[in-house]
Amino acid sequence: MLLAEAGCVFMGFILYISGVQGQTNSICALKGSSVDLLCSAKHPTSSMKWYTAHWNGSTLVQNELSVDGNRITYEPEENHPALTINDLRESDANFYCCRENTDQPQLCWDNKIQLIVSDLQVKVIPATEGQTVTLMCSTSCPLTETPAAYIWYKNGEFLYQDWSPWYQQLVSSEEAVRYSCAIKGYEDLRAPEVSVDSITSTCFTVTYAKGRMCSYKQTSEDEPCSITYPREVHVQKTAENHVTLTCHTSCPLTDSQTAYRWYHDGYINIKTESQQSDSPSSVENISCAVKGLEDLLSAEVCTKDQNCWTVNYISRRICALQGSSVNISSEYSYPNNQLPHSKSWFKITRSGKKEVKELIKPAGHVEYYDNMKNHHILRINNLKKNDSAEYTFRLQRQNGEWKQSDSPGVTLVVTGLEVKFTPSAVVTEGQRVTLTCSTSCPLTDNTNYIWYLNSRPLTLPENQNKHLVLDPVSSQHAGNYSCAVKTHNNISSREKTLTVHSKTGKWTPAAAAGVGAVLLVIIPLTVFCWIRRKRTSSQSPRIETSDNLEQLNPGRVYDEISAQPTEQDDLHYSEVCFHQNHADPLYSTVQPHQPQEEVPYAVVNIRPNTTPE
Repeated sequence: MLLAEAGCVFMGFILYISGVQGQTNSICALKGSSVDLLCSAKHPTSSMKWYTAHWNGSTLVQNELSVDGNRITYEPEENHPALTINDLRESDANFYCCRENTDQPQLCWDNKIQLIVSDLQVKVIPATEGQTVTLMCSTSCPLTETPAAYIWYKNGEFLYQDWSPWYQQLVSSEEAVRYSCAIKGYEDLRAPEVSVDSITSTCFTVTYAKGRMCSYKQTSEDEPCSITYPREVHVQKTAENHVTLTCHTSCPLTDSQTAYRWYHDGYINIKTESQQSDSPSSVENISCAVKGLEDLLSAEVCTKDQNCWTVNYISRRICALQGSSVNISSEYSYPNNQLPHSKSWFKITRSGKKEVKELIKPAGHVEYYDNMKNHHILRINNLKKNDSAEYTFRLQRQNGEWKQSDSPGVTLVVTGLEVKFTPSAVVTEGQRVTLTCSTSCPLTDNTNYIWYLNSRPLTLPENQNKHLVLDPVSSQHAGNYSCAVKTHNNISSREKTLTVHSKTGKWTPAAAAGVGAVLLVIIPLTVFCWIRRKRTSSQSPRIETSDNLEQLNPGRVYDEISAQPTEQDDLHYSEVCFHQNHADPLYSTVQPHQPQEEVPYAVVNIRPNTTPE
């Protein structure tokens, strides 16, 4: 399934969901939204009614749907009887069909439409880099029409919107910070807030304001809950009288009521949620996860011996820069007497209900590396945005069958770089401005960034990060900014312009020089006109009037003044150097204080516009 471990990363709506139309036999809609179901009968008529269908043991039950004319309405359009359900609730999840009568319920079941209702949730997933986690805007079922954008909120305030459901940065523990997300156009259906309370090398604890994550620990979803999760999960096998499998976690603080997921040969086993499981004789390999944290899946292990078909991945989540290269690695095993017929990678994408599995051949910007025992690498060079997908590795047996699996592969998100200004790209001198080298997914913590002003690199303190702070901002900071990642310094963002306005009544050096030059011309001109007026005072009044009218039309005089060459053809500012103890550095990054004797900055040359002769 596409990005299954990412909790249905590329989401969307099927059929009518708040005005979006389509047709399928399965619908996943957001809780609180609206959905229109079109009759799926082979020959629909306006006299048909809507029913729900479910199995009661071995008996198929068909019930006529109660229509209240408000939340649930029925439009008997000719040949297209439509059912509208507003303010979707979890209880609306069911199988629906439209028929003229209740005879032969099997016919209803054969033409059923499944409606699945999901809320939006912020998933918290442990990261491999230090004591951090990643956040993702997630649903419990795959919505199939890609949303316009995902919107993130911090402490209830709008933060940013982006095409990717991943939060752009790795997150450390901070109880006072609450995160939430929404889909653009459905901002009122915001996910419950979550805070990351603590992160250790073995565990992390989060608090949810409410939501389905709380239902895994308590009976009510409408009350807040704190849950401690492990950062690592693996299957532990013990063999005494029979083989017993234990889903062992790295966290000793895991709640005793924690439920677990078991996967048999890659397919989920819904019969048990206990921490221990028997080893069915028909199952070759098994893996497990904590319920609610299925993104953290253990490696597959052989149930009987060390020789069976298994596929595992070095990393299941990769964030890579557009234009760079990436290695997607897999480890595998197989029975000694059954060598794989072939080893291949597949790219999985989803369009509507249809899931497309594309065989990735080693050609063009794609390479295979199979020179290490039980280790296979897919390398993609010059990454593009459309390389974002789920990638799975599969072994083909000698009989031609592929080792299939429901377990997720590797989620690859390809991101570009973009400069963003906070609070705005147009500011006034004295404000605090933060520049962010933004990505659509979190790069690793040890990523170093390079900042450019007017295409020239800024010399900043070591360990530059993705935030550049101008506090207070001045006219010297105005210009075109871009950023790049140091390990891929040929991959940079587009330039974005920062405009800095002067404060009212405050003279900048350039403005003062310009006004001074104008005054040097206007004052002698005024004295000259005054002397001339005195000399002509004894002459004809008609001439004086003429002179006065001439002075009331000074356009030509100003044209001549503006065309005068200025003495300051080149106005240079010397290199600006600030010592570390300076109170207001020109540029700074958000990072711990580090001793440094001197921080040099790029030379700023300002040339006034001149009129060519």
